Amino acid sequence: MIAFKTYTGIVAPLDRPNIDTDAIIPKQFLKSIKRTGFGLNLFDDWRYLDSADLVDAKKPRKLNPDFILNQSPYDKATILLARENFGCGSSREHAVWALIDFGFKAVIAPSFADIFYSNSFKNGFLPVKLDEKEIDKLFDEVDVNLGYQVEVNLLQQTVSSDSGDVFKFEIEKNLKERLVKGLDDIGLTLQMSEEIRAYEQARSNSAPWLFS
Repeated sequence: MIAFKTYTGIVAPLDRPNIDTDAIIPKQFLKSIKRTGFGLNLFDDWRYLDSADLVDAKKPRKLNPDFILNQSPYDKATILLARENFGCGSSREHAVWALIDFGFKAVIAPSFADIFYSNSFKNGFLPVKLDEKEIDKLFDEVDVNLGYQVEVNLLQQTVSSDSGDVFKFEIEKNLKERLVKGLDDIGLTLQMSEEIRAYEQARSNSAPWLFS
């Protein structure tokens, strides 16, 4: 998993509350567990004017020109700005995969659904919680500044804007550590490899029939 320390990118504003995981990646596209290829269908119902061909995924489609991610420079955005309760709905981990596959590194919102929040850290994706007034200010800045960027500094736990504002965010120490070190669940387990080997050796000595 790629480590996350500091990242600067264009902010895409998605000014809607309660964006659920079926909006992020609709259920008909949950056909793989490879973690890649889902970016094409991120926010599918909002990005396209026609339905996807489920047999030929590469078949050309009509983009919705009114949707923010179809507009320049937001089609190259890497930080998403949203409203409260982002990632609600079903527990599908594919929602995080789709955001990452599109190119997003982080999402900034007042609050997140618990499972989406947890899934984000397992995949190297940073969900940043800011106060609603700070979110309002960022939306106002994005609205009047085309290509508006922010720096997300996980080490300092800050979001710094083009306009000079610096917003502090809180994050649990263990979640911060796994992102900074780029550790997924397997990586976390491998940190205990010496202890695991010692246990297996002791167990093998005490109950050799289990290892024959």
